[in-house]
Amino acid sequence: MTDAAAPYATAPARAVVPLPELTERITRFVTDRVIPREEVLDAGGSAAAAVRTALRDEAREEGLWALPLPAELGGGGLDFRAYARLAEAEGASDHGPAALGSAPLLDVTMLARHGSPGVRAYLEPLVSGELRACFAMTEPDVPGTDPFLTATRAEPRPDGGWLVTGRKWFTSGAADAGLVTVMARTGGAPGDRHGLSLLAVPTRSPGFRVVRELPVFGAAGQYEIAFDRVRVPADHLLGTPGAALDIAGERLQLGRTLRCLRWLGQAQRAFDLLCERAATRRGSRGPLADHQLVQQHVFDALLALRTTRPFVHEAVDLIASGQDARTEVGLAKVAAARMLQRVTDSAIQVHGAAGLGPDTPLPALFRGGRAARILDGPDELHVTSVARRVLRGYGGGAAPRP
Repeated sequence: MTDAAAPYATAPARAVVPLPELTERITRFVTDRVIPREEVLDAGGSAAAAVRTALRDEAREEGLWALPLPAELGGGGLDFRAYARLAEAEGASDHGPAALGSAPLLDVTMLARHGSPGVRAYLEPLVSGELRACFAMTEPDVPGTDPFLTATRAEPRPDGGWLVTGRKWFTSGAADAGLVTVMARTGGAPGDRHGLSLLAVPTRSPGFRVVRELPVFGAAGQYEIAFDRVRVPADHLLGTPGAALDIAGERLQLGRTLRCLRWLGQAQRAFDLLCERAATRRGSRGPLADHQLVQQHVFDALLALRTTRPFVHEAVDLIASGQDARTEVGLAKVAAARMLQRVTDSAIQVHGAAGLGPDTPLPALFRGGRAARILDGPDELHVTSVARRVLRGYGGGAAPRP
């Protein structure tokens, strides 16, 4: 991308706090405040909303609210490179980013860069936590890896606005969102490689509805939504007509990298549980830690963590400096998803039956690891995309470094 730092860099933070200290404070906040409330947050509903509000207030009091969001909008003003060092600690819990106010980073970045003044009016409420947003791209019965088949349509109105009709699913957080960015056809027919646009749709608009929740391995938070001739103001089109894939591409590069950072945090949490179990659990033949097969689990899990982290931070550096990071993001996304599943699997194995039950977070972490191999593009999409991109540099003489 050109104009690189613009979407990700923000104004200087109001108070300079050393990153190691910030990381430690975030780790303590997630460990002491968020993780003990995970069961309520996982269940959703009014009780979860009350806990989110309480956590938001506590994060503000601690000076930890919205650290990567623009200072001029009420955030902490950390740039992306700096925030990446904190994102692992936040991500140790699925609820960490929302509790600490960094969850809107994707929406704030996208709307700030591509939105009209009318759309940018949503930015302050997003940063403050008063408004929540979501992103609707995938449709039922349409391969999520093939956006050209998008069937949702936005028809022009005489006043310059749009009428949006269609259905989306696996839209994260749609039930609590006040704003949804939807990919829709403003031209062409399903299958055409042009005519896709993004529109910001207030969810209070007549014709918008949440159809149903879509539990992922029993976990809440994903929804199917419908648009029945929903009126959208003309100035709620992001960028220009037909620019959806370019804008979504920017968002996905950043979003996939953020997921990878958070998966590293979750894998570290599983690794710590693995090692604690091995060190403290004793049988008739002594502690588990003395068994070579348990040691193999520890080694393999640590190797997965240590070899994945550089992939992810290489992607961070490229995105932060505005360079093309598609290859690095694809590598990081596949590596981090596989790593999370592998580390949590080893932790469950060392826990035995206890790793399958409700007394540890391991089932939820393992569920996240399995879902990670599909979310934001399945492994197969990234494998083929990266390989094709690399191979294009060969066969015509001297080959560039991948």
